[in-house]
Amino acid sequence: MSWAILSPLLIVAGGLLLVALERLRPYEPRQRLLRVGFFTDFFWYTLVQSWVLGIVIQHVIVAIDSGTGLSRLHLVSAWPVPAQLAFFWVTHDLYIYWFHRLQHRNRWFWRIHEAHHSGKDVDWLSGSRSHSLEILVNQTIEYAPIVLLGGHPDVALMKGVLDAIWGMYIHSNIDVRAGVLQYVLNGPQMHRWHHASEGVDERAVNYATKIAAWDWLFGTGFLPEHKPRAYGLWGGEPFPEGRGLRAALVDYFVQHAWAFRPFAARPRREAALPGPMRQAVAAPERAPGE
Repeated sequence: MSWAILSPLLIVAGGLLLVALERLRPYEPRQRLLRVGFFTDFFWYTLVQSWVLGIVIQHVIVAIDSGTGLSRLHLVSAWPVPAQLAFFWVTHDLYIYWFHRLQHRNRWFWRIHEAHHSGKDVDWLSGSRSHSLEILVNQTIEYAPIVLLGGHPDVALMKGVLDAIWGMYIHSNIDVRAGVLQYVLNGPQMHRWHHASEGVDERAVNYATKIAAWDWLFGTGFLPEHKPRAYGLWGGEPFPEGRGLRAALVDYFVQHAWAFRPFAARPRREAALPGPMRQAVAAPERAPGE
């Protein structure tokens, strides 16, 4: 069976397995399968956005290759397919770790990332809620090198399966105790803390997606014994999400537009404060996690 047929079948099978495990061994028993935002995440983000952006990204990569001709060099074409897959899997994951950290520390990048952190429940579907601009940037950087370096066509499909299933897994509501393995490969035990709303210190941790070793290597690993108490944006920050038919039809578009709202104005009272305090008030607005 070709990977063009096998890859979507594996992704669907992986999703169904994770849903079953969430029911059998939940990390948070209070969470429901059909939670608030389920339709928006499944229909708009997972199906519609993924399909549309897949077409857009394909055209972008073809245009880049037409302009550069890099794929004609076949720089990795002679490598075995498993070696190509491992190379692109590890290098892209390292890029995602550092870009993810930047998203949490820069207020402009945070605006296109905050939708991903808005859900008050974290489950197998939560990973799909990401602003289209974030996906456009990350997946172009993910798949363009495979084409431009002359990777085997199946490598992109194989990597897509790994990324999709792993993304569902690390967000899943499954009570996993990975032990020593959690210091090498990422899972829900660590990543759920990244979505916790218990404070900036905890939320500025666990940026890795697949290789947890990045967090431990670069000093951002966090794995306490207790569970997070709540999830979502810091301090109960509002996010456009509702219930019912209207929410199912418009929330996706409102959430996208929400990323472009004006930054909050700072109070102009610096002159009345002592020097150090005046500098603190006048400091540039920072994204959560700085």
